[in-house]
Amino acid sequence: MVKAGILLMVLAGFGTQLFAQGGQTYAEKLGYPSGVKVVIFHVDDAGMSYESNTGTIRSIEEGVATSCSIMFPCPWAASFAQYALKEPMDAGVHLTLTSEWGHYRWHPVAGRDVVPTLIDSEGALWRSVEEVVKNASPDEIELEIRAQVERALALGLTPTHLDSHMGTLFYHAPFLERYIKVGAEYRIPVMFPGGNNKLLGLSMNDNLIKRLKREGKYQEGMDLPKNDLMVQAPEIGKKIWGLGLPVLDDLHSVSGNWKPEGNPTAEEWGKYKTERFKEVLLQMEPGLAMIIVHSNGDNDVFDRISGSGGSRYADMLAMIDPDLMKFIEAEGIMLTTWQEVMERRKRAQ
Repeated sequence: MVKAGILLMVLAGFGTQLFAQGGQTYAEKLGYPSGVKVVIFHVDDAGMSYESNTGTIRSIEEGVATSCSIMFPCPWAASFAQYALKEPMDAGVHLTLTSEWGHYRWHPVAGRDVVPTLIDSEGALWRSVEEVVKNASPDEIELEIRAQVERALALGLTPTHLDSHMGTLFYHAPFLERYIKVGAEYRIPVMFPGGNNKLLGLSMNDNLIKRLKREGKYQEGMDLPKNDLMVQAPEIGKKIWGLGLPVLDDLHSVSGNWKPEGNPTAEEWGKYKTERFKEVLLQMEPGLAMIIVHSNGDNDVFDRISGSGGSRYADMLAMIDPDLMKFIEAEGIMLTTWQEVMERRKRAQ
């Protein structure tokens, strides 16, 4: 997922000229009605675990989620890909360059001898984005993301899009360049927010405020540092659109931080997230937005992997909450998929 602030350093390498779209959103350029909010509810981390798979499937088949992406270095990726072929769904490649959990590790698809700068002393992918940026060569990054795409194709799956686990490919300009290059060569959309980015800005501010509060530096009403992303991202969006690929108007990715106070039950946590997603949809400007969640079906084993299981289960409960679907319908919000978005891009001028 894209985290607050991670694009700042990268985008500086792409210029600061604002992309003037002539007043059109990317949704309108894709042929969606003017003034309409178009949303991809997207489940990250399919294939990471059995629980990730069941949560993703329930979110899509029983809920409002319309798309997902698979972590192909992970043990349960092939199982999910097989399911996605049997029960067709909008599934992309969650390009994975980190292996961040304490005792649950995975390795590069290209092979450790092929991409030695991508692995740590245990032979697994680096644990943190910072270590990837410090150690990995752009050439080997490209080899690995191509290998992950090729694994999807070898399993019979045609990816509907590419995105980046932990936002790794957005931390370093040469990585982002390879990400866009590979997507263009394979004619696979690359997730990138190049429009109004209202939700992305709110997400970044939300994360920044949380960090400042942890550090004891935040005061109510204080002016937050200006984020150059709002100026720079449109220029990259223009470049991606010019390559024949679709572009998002906005992106939201911070539901993992949402938790009510106290010690909520799973159901209370899920309801809390449902209400927060409604708020996000109300804040959203007209255009095409992707809203990222991480859904688990249960946490019987997952709690041995990560402490994020409760939040992931709550994401799944929110996705299948009938109240969220009723809200979406009442607000006239259109749900779409990456597959539909790419088909529209092919027809767009």
